[in-house]
Amino acid sequence: MYQQYNVRWIWQTILFFLIINTISITSFAQIKVSGSIKDVQGIAINKATIKFKNGKDLLNLSSDSAGSFSIVLPRAATYTITVSAIGYSTFSKNIPFNGLGDFNLDPIILATANEELQTVEIVGTNGKKYYGNYSFSATKTATLNKDIPQAISSVSKELIADRQAAVLADAVKNVTSVSQSSFYNQFSIRGINQNEEGTIINGMRTRQNYFNQPLTNNLERIEVIKGPASATFSSVDPGGSINLVTKKPLTEDRKEISISGGSFSTVRGALDFTGPINPEKTLLYRLNVGYEDSKSFRDLQFRKGYMIAPSFSYIPNDQTSLNVEMVLNNSNSRLDRGQAIFGAVAGQTDLNSTPIRFNMGASNDKFNTQDLMLMANFVHKFSKSIAFNVAYMQQNWNEDLLEHRTNNAFAIDENNQPIRSLAGMIAVQRQQKYSTENISSYFNINASTFGLGHKLVVGYDRITTQKLRGGGINTAQGYRLKDGTIAARYDVNKKDLYQFRVVNGINAPVTNVEPFNLANPNYTLKNISDYVFAKVEIPPSYYLINGVYLQDQIKYQQLTVTLGLRQEWYEDYGNYRLTNETKISQHKLLPRLGITYAVNSHINVYGTYLQGYQPQSNTAALVIVPPPAGTSFKPLESDLKEIGAKSEWLGGNLMVNVALFEINQKNLLINANDPFDVNRLIERGAQRSRGIEVESSGFIKPNWQFNVGYSYINAVVTEDFNPLVVGERVQNTPMHSASLWTRYNLEARTLKGLGFGAGVQYSGNKLPLYIRDFTLPAYTVIDAAIYYSPAASKVQLAMNINNILNKTYWVGAQNYLRLFPGTPRNVMFNVTYRI
Repeated sequence: MYQQYNVRWIWQTILFFLIINTISITSFAQIKVSGSIKDVQGIAINKATIKFKNGKDLLNLSSDSAGSFSIVLPRAATYTITVSAIGYSTFSKNIPFNGLGDFNLDPIILATANEELQTVEIVGTNGKKYYGNYSFSATKTATLNKDIPQAISSVSKELIADRQAAVLADAVKNVTSVSQSSFYNQFSIRGINQNEEGTIINGMRTRQNYFNQPLTNNLERIEVIKGPASATFSSVDPGGSINLVTKKPLTEDRKEISISGGSFSTVRGALDFTGPINPEKTLLYRLNVGYEDSKSFRDLQFRKGYMIAPSFSYIPNDQTSLNVEMVLNNSNSRLDRGQAIFGAVAGQTDLNSTPIRFNMGASNDKFNTQDLMLMANFVHKFSKSIAFNVAYMQQNWNEDLLEHRTNNAFAIDENNQPIRSLAGMIAVQRQQKYSTENISSYFNINASTFGLGHKLVVGYDRITTQKLRGGGINTAQGYRLKDGTIAARYDVNKKDLYQFRVVNGINAPVTNVEPFNLANPNYTLKNISDYVFAKVEIPPSYYLINGVYLQDQIKYQQLTVTLGLRQEWYEDYGNYRLTNETKISQHKLLPRLGITYAVNSHINVYGTYLQGYQPQSNTAALVIVPPPAGTSFKPLESDLKEIGAKSEWLGGNLMVNVALFEINQKNLLINANDPFDVNRLIERGAQRSRGIEVESSGFIKPNWQFNVGYSYINAVVTEDFNPLVVGERVQNTPMHSASLWTRYNLEARTLKGLGFGAGVQYSGNKLPLYIRDFTLPAYTVIDAAIYYSPAASKVQLAMNINNILNKTYWVGAQNYLRLFPGTPRNVMFNVTYRI
């Protein structure tokens, strides 16, 4: 018995050592491979995607900030190593790893790419630059900005994060020739005030993200494509188009949670989760969520909103890919119509006659909006030379508004003279719904003929927007008569018909909505049942755009010629599907010509000519209806002539661009500044804008990044219904503007993890949009930031101080009763945790 037990024990011991030995051999058979990824200048490439493939085994990793990587291979074999990074050519090589131990590879060098990595954006990027060096939307092909014969400025998610730019207006501060005009998504680009109330997202038209600025934490980058781009985007503003590019899924797991708080009781939160869903990494996801609860330096103002944006990409093979995403924006706030000041006294205007916090709204006003977008992008490559792309967007937008606002005029006394301490007021209730649908389908064809290279784009666009029935606008305005009815206007010759009261010692007709006392503001809750409303249904309307286009980028050695034609048909239906339906039809052929010449590997020079076209009929406006008898305003027509130079240095890590331009536009519409119809528009002739832009962005050193720009714009009126203003300066745009933002991370061992940011923004003086009676002064605002990431930590702490010197300034104005002051000194703290 003892011997049997002893033999069993011996065999168990032998088996145990065999298992341990097998495990040890297996462990020692593993191979560690290390290396680095660099550009042709020897600069490390951060977050390059690296794949090791052997049979069914596929291993993925990314390079770190020093460009280095390290991986343990499961067994000795020959692996195919593939390395890719946005803006660089893909590296691929078979390397045998037959021995055991460590392998240190020679540095892998990636050359700057001349070809696109994706036809449409399906997968996100890992870049860390302040600018994007490529665009999908500008030419319907993924092309380096340097090769596009048109000025394009961009703001990356890294610059947005470093500046804690929560809304679009904060993000575009560093874009040349872009000037904020108000508190809304309203900008002057190259001296031309925006006319389009929609937003371009992923190259597709949306509606009505105008008064409320959505959160930015789901954006990959912001592109500002300068000049009219109707050949690409259909109806767009002549000065330029702002295209918001959303984040797409990544192939590696990444999680980020951010919490911010600071001045004006501001609290913000955001998360960004992304990665593969399945082991093969053919199905990817990304989820962005944002939340804000904030007050304001402006009386009565607040904002509560959230954004939810899931995105999924399916990439079964190298030929086919699909991305589907949804963006839900919900916002509750009050519509801020700006600061009112006292009118000119003895020809002098005092911008400080009221504090910048001054607001004429009511405590129970509301402006609630909800915006839901569904987007999809599909691409299939039939061969290396032919690919088919289709993009789709469906957007539903709802508005619920109650506001007390100025009627753009001062109250009047019994002799019809303005009382400059009383602002005339109206009350407005408005509810409406929009539905917008985009389909953009096109073929990308690469070919060669007679020594010429061709990049052809042949496509079709269909864009529809519908104002849905059920919307309405109730307006309380005018003067109270003794019989209890309301008169739209005051007739000084029929005083006996009107009610009067004494205000500030002055006898004045009684208004439907009480004037706002600038000398003694009162923010009581308003009882809207006290008003007599004129109730109007917002007629259902619908517009349809069909466009076909052909574009060819013809390349011969260093010369590239871009030729394009777009034929567009526009239909607008008033009183859509009602018995009194009206229809307006327009069509336009739009040419595009561009020339790019590569002087050397660093510098391209270019010239371009573009035409723009923008219908201005019923559905294209927020609440405006066309002129009488069912006619339409003439379409806004424009053209661009531009020459410039674009350059990249240090392996694509430094960009310097220069552009000179002239933009002409005619058939402008402008608000009539009519106190009896605050939405009335009138046609206003033509304008010309000439200028120069200089911008640079990139890395001075791997730990020092910057973005700087300057623009000079000479914009004048060339035709007008008022001959006195012909030759005068265009309103609401500065002649000179400049900006700088830079971040420097310390590298000393004792201070590693500490970084500093600094910024300057300068804007020249402006004239108000609707009048020329006073001037908004030029201003310079200085910002700063400090960042800290503890060693071996996944946390970054940040503090941004904006307007350090507490400068009082105004970003824009419309008249005496609508000025838009800039934000005073404020501080924002942020904690970001990354996995």
